[in-house]
Amino acid sequence: MHERVAPAGALQPTEGPKVGEVTEPMELQDLSGNPVTVGGPDANGLVTLVLFVSPTCPVCRSLVPTAKSLANSESKRMRLVFASDGDKPEQHIAYAGDLDLGAYPYTLSQTLGMSYHVSKLPFAVLIGADGTLHSKGLVNSREHLESLVEAMDMGIATVQDYVRIMKDASNEEPNVSAKEQAS
Repeated sequence: MHERVAPAGALQPTEGPKVGEVTEPMELQDLSGNPVTVGGPDANGLVTLVLFVSPTCPVCRSLVPTAKSLANSESKRMRLVFASDGDKPEQHIAYAGDLDLGAYPYTLSQTLGMSYHVSKLPFAVLIGADGTLHSKGLVNSREHLESLVEAMDMGIATVQDYVRIMKDASNEEPNVSAKEQAS
């Protein structure tokens, strides 16, 4: 009854921009007032990982160091942007300070969250350097975050798609004759 469940990867919603579509650039500001562009082609040729968080979300707080670690390990090809829709900038400034997020853009934008149909947190979006939406989903662990990158690297929408493809491939019976089996 208490069997271990295998990691499933980030859970992808069915609403919002579809994986494979080119995202529209959104010109935003970070908590310090600096410009931040999310979506569209990246001027520096980097993939953008947007992590939607909230100061009142305990899972978000525990996932932030993991996201920073992932971004650091992928720094040659990825930038990390934190996003929220909060209306209390001072609360987010304190949160960003507590979690040492000064090196990362942190933007407050209801429009950004609505454009990707973010309904639960923490939620992540991975946008390719060319502006194409590579993957998105609800993330609760390092494995979920890494699954977004893995899905992009494999050229599939989600890790669930990969598991389904592999399962389908393993269920296909090879067409082998009795003569070939005997040899």
